[in-house]
Amino acid sequence: MKKKMFGEILIEKKIVTEEQLKQGLENSKKEGGTLGQALVRMGLVTDDDMKKHLSDYYGVPYVNIKDYEIDKAALASIPENLIRKYRVFPLDKIGNNLTIATTEVTNVVIFDELRMATGCNITPMLTSEQDINSALEKYFGKKTSMEDALKQITDQEHDIELHRDSGIELDVGQIQVAADETPVVKLVTFIIGRAVDDGASDIHLEPYEKEFRLRYRIDGILYEIKPPPPKQLQNPIIARIKIMSNMDIAETRVPQDGRIRLTTKGKIVDFRVSTFPTVFGEKIVLRLLDKANLQPDLTKLGFEKEELGKFEKAIAQPYGMILVTGPTGSGKSTTLYSVLSTLNTSRANIVTVEEPVEYQVKGINQVQVNAGIGLTFAMGLRAILRQDPNIVMVGEIRDQETAEIAVKAALTGHLVLSTLHTNDSVGAISRLIDMGIEPFLVSSAVTLIAAQRLLRRICNQCREAYTPTPKMLEDIGIKPKPGEQILFYKGMGCDYCKNTGYKGRLAVYEILTLNKHLRELIVKRANVMVLQEIARKEEGMRTLRESAMLKVRNGITTVEEAAGITMQEEA
Repeated sequence: MKKKMFGEILIEKKIVTEEQLKQGLENSKKEGGTLGQALVRMGLVTDDDMKKHLSDYYGVPYVNIKDYEIDKAALASIPENLIRKYRVFPLDKIGNNLTIATTEVTNVVIFDELRMATGCNITPMLTSEQDINSALEKYFGKKTSMEDALKQITDQEHDIELHRDSGIELDVGQIQVAADETPVVKLVTFIIGRAVDDGASDIHLEPYEKEFRLRYRIDGILYEIKPPPPKQLQNPIIARIKIMSNMDIAETRVPQDGRIRLTTKGKIVDFRVSTFPTVFGEKIVLRLLDKANLQPDLTKLGFEKEELGKFEKAIAQPYGMILVTGPTGSGKSTTLYSVLSTLNTSRANIVTVEEPVEYQVKGINQVQVNAGIGLTFAMGLRAILRQDPNIVMVGEIRDQETAEIAVKAALTGHLVLSTLHTNDSVGAISRLIDMGIEPFLVSSAVTLIAAQRLLRRICNQCREAYTPTPKMLEDIGIKPKPGEQILFYKGMGCDYCKNTGYKGRLAVYEILTLNKHLRELIVKRANVMVLQEIARKEEGMRTLRESAMLKVRNGITTVEEAAGITMQEEA
């Protein structure tokens, strides 16, 4: 017997009338969200009552979190960033079974993500949005703004006495820090902690004549944080960060590099720190290197099913060269580290040569280039090949010498992974040949080339569908079938995504695998256009633009984001 629709149940219970239900459905379509959320917005039912009706409809127990005795083991099992991201709250943990409170019992994506993150079976219980908010505030505290943090620093506290820390290991999991810490320590801890909470990839501290600007890079976009740190604290803040990263605080005339390792919310986050002297003081950039971003599960990187199959087949080969290409900031390192994490077993000897070593991974032997003492990529790669490696990762192929050694390694029984700065996959072939590598060596050594870009995801909290105009579809090369209705999506902007409409990023790939015909063409020095056409025709290669537009069709990103990030591929 077919189950009644939720709206029909509400009418039967006389919660709403047929006319009110119709208005609710129209509101849901126009404003976004579920029917229940629309009825709550319209004031026809309270959020608490609506959740109880949904509990009855789906057969899922309803819970008031404030009346529940929270299990500490459950609370520790899910990182705070995931709790806030998915608006869930862990209640109880017995063995491998984790019970959570949620406002969305039908969102299986959330449960799959939590299952992967915790390794537990997830049992949902329904609760209200208000209960989730109250629990987050009670157990994790309110998110403090920069303005709130600055209010804690009085003018009398501006006389700072800095001291050198030994083996520093800070816990930035809480915004409120020990009262006896100096104001600068409090402020730096806040700046770093908030960047981790917001999912920033970089922190920029920039001195100007009358201002000390703070910016976070989130999902590839720089956002200015207001109000900025006080100008009078500029030098103490810079000195504090330099001390934490073991730099020379007395040297302000030349660039310096350092690292910081912090414990935040029970996990370790590494920071790569660099200083740069400007006319108004030293600029500092901290790159956040969170190992949680590495995905041993390659399906989470953004590959489509066909592309993933090609990629997994290539990395399963015992030898050959796999290249990942793209501009700076396109996620190449994350892809390669995720591959290394996948291949990292006790039977494999994995050695890398990098500049710098970004993620320190247990079980992998990592070497950092140091040109000052003559340790170049080429020198490091030569030494690696005497270390009996199975898998070699070269951070970047920059010159002919490095390219020649890497190609020979791939031809003599090693799996070689590396990156190149080219716009597309086919361009990597001409780049190697331009470096002086013989075409027949390129065709024999290279197994797969992946060009990639990063696209911002639509925020799933304020995601809304719309019908694109025929002109828009024509501009992006989509031709609907007769009678086909195409829907695109966009984020309307909310507190969760800071009114940007986007939250998080994923990669799009252009995967080039070399078949016999392509290898023959490479030996004959065929031009890039010919190689690309054959790759599309014979290997089914999707271009970056086509891959990006597929994410649009699947409702993952917006047409504006896909078009903007792959614009140069059209030129």
